[in-house]
This record gives sequence, C-alpha cells and structure tokens, in this order.
Amino acid sequence: MHTATIELPSRWQPDLFADQVALARFDVATTPEIESALDSQAPVFIGVSGGKDSQALAYRLCDHLDNRGHAGPRLLIHSDLGRVEWRQSLPVCERLAARLGVELDVVRRQAGDMMDRWLSRWEGNVARYANLECVKLILPWSTPSTRFCTAELKSAVIASAMRRRFPTGEVISAVGIRREESSVRARMPVWRRDERTVRKSGMGHTWNPILGWSRADVIDYVRSRGDRLHEAYTTYGSSRVSCAFCIMGSEHDLRASAGCADNVAIYREMVELEARSTFSFQGSRWLGDVAPHLLDAPLLARLQVAKERAAERQRAEACLPAHLLFTKGWPTVMPSPAEAGLIADVRRRVADAVGLMVMHTDEAAVLARYAQLLSSAPSR
Repeated sequence: MHTATIELPSRWQPDLFADQVALARFDVATTPEIESALDSQAPVFIGVSGGKDSQALAYRLCDHLDNRGHAGPRLLIHSDLGRVEWRQSLPVCERLAARLGVELDVVRRQAGDMMDRWLSRWEGNVARYANLECVKLILPWSTPSTRFCTAELKSAVIASAMRRRFPTGEVISAVGIRREESSVRARMPVWRRDERTVRKSGMGHTWNPILGWSRADVIDYVRSRGDRLHEAYTTYGSSRVSCAFCIMGSEHDLRASAGCADNVAIYREMVELEARSTFSFQGSRWLGDVAPHLLDAPLLARLQVAKERAAERQRAEACLPAHLLFTKGWPTVMPSPAEAGLIADVRRRVADAVGLMVMHTDEAAVLARYAQLLSSAPSR
C-alpha cells in the first residue's frame, strides 16, 4: 500500500475536552449488543471514504476502543469506486490509516467500477427492451430510490471482504452516518443485525457510533486531531465527498466537482452516456448542463439531440395505460389487441427516438410475446 509523507498524529486537544459538556459532544453511541461483541474482542471494520464523517469516525472510534481495552482486530476499509472517485479520496484514507497505525483494506468490485456498472446496466436494459422484457426503457443510472451504486459497489463488496477475512465469530461494521444528514438517516438505529455479514458461525453487526453528531462536531473533531479535510471541501467547496458526480449531489456540489481538473475525464464520459441513452443523470437535471464549457462541440450537439429525443421517448411512453406498466410479477395481464397495437406503436417510437433495434413491433408480435411471458411466469 502506498502511503504519503505525513505529520505525526496529535492526540487530544485540551480545549475541546476540558469539561463534561465537551466530552458529551463527542460521545460514542453504543448498545448492549455492541458492548457484548466488543467484550468478546470481535473484529471492528471502520468504513472510510475520505470524507469528513469517516475521518472523525476513525479517529474517535480508535480512541474509544483503546480506552475500553478492546484488543481485537481493527481495520479501516475503503471501497474504491474507480474512475468516479475523487482522486484524493484514497490518499486521505491512506494518510488516516498511517496516522492511526491501523491497516487499511482497499476493496473493489471485481466486475468493474461504478462507471462500468452504469455502462453495463445500459447495455442490459437495451437488450431487455429490445426483447420486450420490460414495457418502458429503463435508465442506466442509479437513483435515490434504486441506489445499487451503494448496495453493490460499497456495502456488498465490503461485507464480502469482512466474511472472507473473518469467516467465524462476531464481526462489527462501523459506519459514519449521522442523523442530521437526511430524514432517512434520522430514523437509523445505533445498532442493527447485519444480514450481509451474519454467518452460521457468527453474528454480523452494523454500528453507527457518531449518529448524533453535527457537521460542526465532525469538522471540529478532525481538526482537533491535527488532520486536514479532503480537498473537495477545502479547495473546491463541495459539501460532501462521495462519487465526484453523485446521483444525490446538489447542483452546487456537481459544479464544485467539475471545477477539479482530475474529474474532467469522467465528467465527459458520463455526459457521453447521457447523450447515448437520452436519460439525464439526475431526473430533470442533465449533467452536461453543469459544465458545458468542458465539452467539445460534437458532444454538445449530441447532448442537445438527446434532450429532444428524450422528450419524444417520454411522450411516447406516456401513452401507456397504468395497468400495463411494471409491477411486481410483470406482466400480470394480457393486453387486448388494441393495447397490443398501442404497445407496438410506442416501441417503434421509442426505438426511433433513441436509435435502437427492437423486436415485437406489431400487434401480433406483441400478443405472442405476452403470451410467452405469461406462460413462463411460474418458472420465472
């Protein structure tokens, strides 16, 4: 593992920990389940991204484990998302590990990085649509409601590494989420059983030790340890560190990312996928509109055409009645001949707008395909 030259770690800063009020500010949330696992010296994996929350988590939790006499294994673990990552994220994690004297385990999805996942998802969705395995064309991107980016490229990869490293006994995954960040996280528990790392021979735990901390708490704590924040915050003014261009990012954060020269290549690659798929990166917000000065004339022209084609695709699919749209177990009904004709017409219009080659583009072919799908439903 490459490690940069670093400053010697500083420990506690007296002005932050001089009284009980200050101590309570940086309290570590815990539960009986976590305390029992720590008493049994369970391994603790501390998830780090390079962002401020995981920095504060790593520093505070390592001190907490030292103070309570935890002698079990502890590791920092970082899931590298590839070319969508800020280039400084891994070096921040490496510096953090070196300062704490803790091993850093860097894991990656074997089938490719985040951009590869979006590209392969698009190819797969095109193939599904061409064969009438879905009634509407599906976007390539992850969304707030389908965050496979986090589930597949972070949570699943980290859980796999934890199971492989410690196939028996209890294991703890510590995460730096905070209630202040969102309404969803506000409802998160301090502890939960982690089904991804539960094994026949051991329990898996997810632990959120800094759940009640504020943003100011996090920043003050990192500074109290003599460390510096990621350049995404300090140089480019981003409010968060995740993917350089995140499906959850604000327009401000997307523009901040585009201001970093290291992020220009992936920005252009993502806009290329917008242009090819006719799907904007964030709902009605096109990533290509964030920093058009970074795009060449041909790509700008393709993006404009994609927006027009997206509108035609949306107009065509808006003609589909609700009972024919996707639901669990789709398809659940056989379309009437008139509905089959409508589906065929919509498919021709969508294929023409997006530039796809598709099958089942007349009434008879659609009816035959639905009959085939419905007859195979039990086996599916």
